[in-house]
Amino acid sequence: MNKPLGQHETIIPREHLDFGLDETIPKYWFRSDAYKTRVFDAVQSGFPDGERYFITSVRAFRDRIADPALLQEVRDFMRQEGQHGLAHTRYNSMLERQGMPMGEILKEGKDEFDRWTNNYSAEFNVAHTAALEHFTATMAFAYFAKASVMEGADHRIKALFAWHAIEEMEHKSVAFDVMEKTAKVGYFKRALAMLLAMKNMIRYTYRYTDRMLAADGFTRAQRIALHIRNFLWLHGPRKGIYGSLTGKLFVYFKPGFHPTQEPTIHNYRNWLETWDRTHDPFAACDALCAAAYR
Repeated sequence: MNKPLGQHETIIPREHLDFGLDETIPKYWFRSDAYKTRVFDAVQSGFPDGERYFITSVRAFRDRIADPALLQEVRDFMRQEGQHGLAHTRYNSMLERQGMPMGEILKEGKDEFDRWTNNYSAEFNVAHTAALEHFTATMAFAYFAKASVMEGADHRIKALFAWHAIEEMEHKSVAFDVMEKTAKVGYFKRALAMLLAMKNMIRYTYRYTDRMLAADGFTRAQRIALHIRNFLWLHGPRKGIYGSLTGKLFVYFKPGFHPTQEPTIHNYRNWLETWDRTHDPFAACDALCAAAYR
């Protein structure tokens, strides 16, 4: 069901979605597993400020974009990212009510994004955004290519991640095109930005996971043991959620790379067709998961 290489999906902003993130969400919503739940919680915690950083970085070049098609894609990209930020703000509010130190975590993340905006050039910020967008575009493959990965997850949070992942694939080339065509960023800066993005993704995932587990009452020794025990679940080269994506991440360093060279996840159309028919993100998520590899 993939489109041929060299094409990309239509960017469709889907707004005002309600995933029901309330007090009925279990504290450990992923298979009743504290560690795995907190990894997902940590990964998404920076999305609201991250989306604002992405929008700011791309918008810095909006007045210089001559191609009307790219300009429209930028507008749709910003609308999608704005909705993602709103949804994950509600997610973070839910975590705050559960006793997670979200004020501290979010302030640290915002301060970091602000440092990048203020201290890096506009060209480097859009290159950094393009690199992080490549990460988020692979999220669909990490979570939804195989049915086993998200089995046992609360259906509300699973549907949120599915919608977010679908839209990240739709706009996966926008920041990259602004970086190349408008900001005129060369290969060295693009590669350097990806190295920074990779370092930050790993660092903040572990830092925030550890901080949430500490808030849950796990001792330092218990947290270290959990990190070690779950290392292959995350980073195993064949079955690890992120380790299995190594090839998709490192292809970014190939000279001449463009995001549309990477195919869309095989079950994208199952999500899209169900959404077009029902406008129900839960039904669309069910269709996506039903068509995942077993």
